[in-house]
Amino acid sequence: MNDYQAPCALLKNKIILITGAGDGIGAVAAKTYAEYGATCILLGRTVSKLEKVYDEIVEKGYPEPAIIPLDLNGATPSHYDQMAMTIKEQFGQLDGILFNASILGHIGPFADIEPDQWQQIMQVNVNSTAFLIKSLLSVLRASDNASVILTTSSVGRKGRSFWNGYAVSKFATEGMMQVLAAEYTNRNIRFNCINPGATKTQMRASAFPAENADTLKTPEDIMPLYLYLMGDDSIEINGQSLDCQPKR
Repeated sequence: MNDYQAPCALLKNKIILITGAGDGIGAVAAKTYAEYGATCILLGRTVSKLEKVYDEIVEKGYPEPAIIPLDLNGATPSHYDQMAMTIKEQFGQLDGILFNASILGHIGPFADIEPDQWQQIMQVNVNSTAFLIKSLLSVLRASDNASVILTTSSVGRKGRSFWNGYAVSKFATEGMMQVLAAEYTNRNIRFNCINPGATKTQMRASAFPAENADTLKTPEDIMPLYLYLMGDDSIEINGQSLDCQPKR
């Protein structure tokens, strides 16, 4: 899967929503999905970043994407319901979602957690995912075969000192994926998690400021698994938590 060679039309005519599409793994995933034929819906907080990704996709002649500016920290279930209605009206269906957006929060002793920061981490990393999925299930059901990918982490599988709210949010993400995968077994929507591993991103630099980033994989390096899980070649994969860098 991590050496997957995707056919050039793997995602042709598919409609895929990517959260956190303005930079990092989300931006690269959006451009990669577009390269393989998908019409991407770019969701993020910063319009200028989304517009940059939009321009890069259009300049390469890939399917024209759509932009949804939305701050997940302040969004409510009604915002997600309105989004679902708009997607249904404009596209008729949704064939995939990549939940990439997350925030790291404070790395330090559990006793130092600030309530406001804890709430923000849970809102962005857990609550927004849950309510987005709930609102978008109707347009996912309209697809012949929909794939939903949630983003996890090694600290969401085994707790690690000082990772606090971020680790807890990723444990919740793993649990959410498992519940949904069980509910939709043998149906047209599948749910899986991807752990990108140590990747050259802004979040990684925040967590490990002294690390030599040149030793890390880039977002482009880990795209084979993202393509595999989003395309129909993985139609039998459901309820799995997969690593982009299993040996690291």
